[in-house]
Amino acid sequence: MYKDYINELVEGGEIPGGVLYVSKKDQVKCLESYGSFTDKSGVKQRICESTLFDIASLTKISATVPSILYLIAKKELKLSTLVRDVLPGFRHNDVTIEHLLTHTSGFSADLPYRERKIERDVLQEIYQKELTYEPGQKMIYSDLGMILLGKITEKVTNQPLDIFVKEQIHEPWGMNHTRFNLSEEAKRQAASTEKYQDSFIQGEVHDEKAYQLGGVSGSAGLFSTIGDMAIYARILLHPESQSVIPSSYLKMAVEHRQFNRGLGFEVWSGIGEAPSCGDKWSIGSFGHTGFTGTSLWADPINQLTAVFLTNAVHYGRETPIRSIRKKLHTLIFEAEN
Repeated sequence: MYKDYINELVEGGEIPGGVLYVSKKDQVKCLESYGSFTDKSGVKQRICESTLFDIASLTKISATVPSILYLIAKKELKLSTLVRDVLPGFRHNDVTIEHLLTHTSGFSADLPYRERKIERDVLQEIYQKELTYEPGQKMIYSDLGMILLGKITEKVTNQPLDIFVKEQIHEPWGMNHTRFNLSEEAKRQAASTEKYQDSFIQGEVHDEKAYQLGGVSGSAGLFSTIGDMAIYARILLHPESQSVIPSSYLKMAVEHRQFNRGLGFEVWSGIGEAPSCGDKWSIGSFGHTGFTGTSLWADPINQLTAVFLTNAVHYGRETPIRSIRKKLHTLIFEAEN
């Protein structure tokens, strides 16, 4: 059973803990918390259902992608909109919103690593970066395009990304515990991520570039709970159940386009290496992962969803989370089908 597997992972010291949500045909099959973490003060804290997690790159699909879809639906943007038409500092002529969403923009995966406390102008570095291939010709998963999409959202709405997402997306959806830049009180409810210098990072974004961008980024920075991410998973399976974004746009985002990608989402096409849900999940299953250990997957054919929030990087960056995800999701699929 997949619940036993998570207990084994915690007891074996492979992950500190986490919270798992599984639903099948809108019936909750699992909502359980596991393990503990060491907080910023060095005190052990139990993980529970209300624990806030740094969801890392799940920010891309739960903040940035919905924001862009919202603006496309409002006729403020198009998939074909050129990035340089919105961000004058961007100098590449042929890169579109769609290229950024599908990770086919020509960007390499990342900027050179800089320690979190080093000041840098992330946006200017992205503007200055050369493309490594012709836009649309291949797919390289890149934080850089998603950071630009966050900036595009801010430019079009004339609002900070965190405020826009909170007011226009998350609060209308009932995701009231999902936010960037936690309050001091909320920080104490967050699971610590990695140890930095003398203490664990708790309630502040783990991702260096998002930290250097002030905690708000289109690529990372969002904190959430299992309850809020379960709401989002249900919306993705039943987009007609909400009215914030037209259901056709949400459906479009999770349809396979090319290279096992939709608009922001990973989408399993049955070709190539299976994504982190493993190869048992149906073709057309979609989701995403986050560097801290988090993941969200949905199988529309089997009406199966799984959200796993964990702070695997608590034990360092050399974590076996990639193999853990595939085994966990395979066990979930086999148990619930």
